[in-house]
Amino acid sequence: MKNFIAIISKPDNVAIVIMMIMVLFFTVLAFYYAITGDRRRSRKAKEDMSPEDKADEENKTSTWDYLPTWPYLIRKEFLVAIIVIVFLMVWSIVLDAPLEEYANPTRTPNPAKAPWYFLGLQEMLVYFDPWIAGIVMPTLIVVGLCVIPYVDVNPKGIGYYTWCERKFAISTFCFGFLVLWTTLIVIGVFMRGPGWVWFWPWQQWDPHIVTVEINVDLSQIFGIDPRSLAGSVIGGSVILGYFAVGTALPYKYLQRRYNQTLAALGPLRYLIVVTLFLIMVALPIKIFLRLLFHIKYIWVTPWFNI
Repeated sequence: MKNFIAIISKPDNVAIVIMMIMVLFFTVLAFYYAITGDRRRSRKAKEDMSPEDKADEENKTSTWDYLPTWPYLIRKEFLVAIIVIVFLMVWSIVLDAPLEEYANPTRTPNPAKAPWYFLGLQEMLVYFDPWIAGIVMPTLIVVGLCVIPYVDVNPKGIGYYTWCERKFAISTFCFGFLVLWTTLIVIGVFMRGPGWVWFWPWQQWDPHIVTVEINVDLSQIFGIDPRSLAGSVIGGSVILGYFAVGTALPYKYLQRRYNQTLAALGPLRYLIVVTLFLIMVALPIKIFLRLLFHIKYIWVTPWFNI
C-alpha cells in the first residue's frame, strides 16, 4: 500500500482525489435532496387532494409552492463562486505547479499518460480499435447529450430535485458518468503503471515487468479464422443479435407497463434512446470479455474491428 499512497499523494493526483471525493459527496447529496423532495411532495399531494381526487389518485391535481430563483439560488451560487475562487487562489500561491522537465525525445516517460480527463479514452484504447475509442465513442457521447432535449417526453421533474419522476434518466446518467467514465479515469490514474500494465493498489510498480496475455477473437474460440467469411458471419450475427434483442425486449416491457410513455416517445425517438443505451452498455460488456475471457474482438472486418 505504500506505493499506492505515494501515487495518490503526488501533486498531479491530489486534485484528482479531491475531485473524486467531491463527485461522490455531491452525488449522495443530490440523491438525498431528491428523495427528501419526493417524500415532501407526496405528502403535500395527499393533503391537497380533494375527496374526488383521493378516489382516483391517477387524476389528482395538486398545487405546488415554488421558490423563486432570484435572490435565493443566485445568492448562494454567488457566495459559492467567491469561496471557490479564493480557495483556488490560495492553492495556487501555496503549492507549486507540478511541472516536469522539458520534453526529451530520447527519454519517453513510462507510462506515457494523457491528462486525467483523457485517461478514460486512453483506457478504452485497450479494448477497442483506436478510431472507435478515440472518435466514434466521444462523438456518440456528445451526440447523446445533444439529443436529450429532443427525446425527453417527461414534463415532470423540471426545476427541482426528484428521483421518482426520472428514474431511468438519472440511473442512465449515473451509470454512464459515475460507473463508466469516472471508473475508467480512476483505473488510468491509479491502476495503470509502467507499460500500461494493470497494478493493484498493494502491488509495487515494476518498470521491468513483462506480462503475456493471449487474446483471441470470438470466432477463434470455435476454431474459425476471424477474417474469413464464416468468422465475419459469426461476429456480425452476435453484434446484430445484441442490438435486435436489446431493442425488442425493452419495447415489449414498455408496451405492457408503460404504453402511454412508449406512445409519447414514438418509434424514432425510441430507437435513438435504445441504440445509445445499448452502445453505452456494450462498453462494460467488452471490458469484461477482455479481462475475464481474453476476447479481443467480437467482429473482425477489413474496415473495422469491434
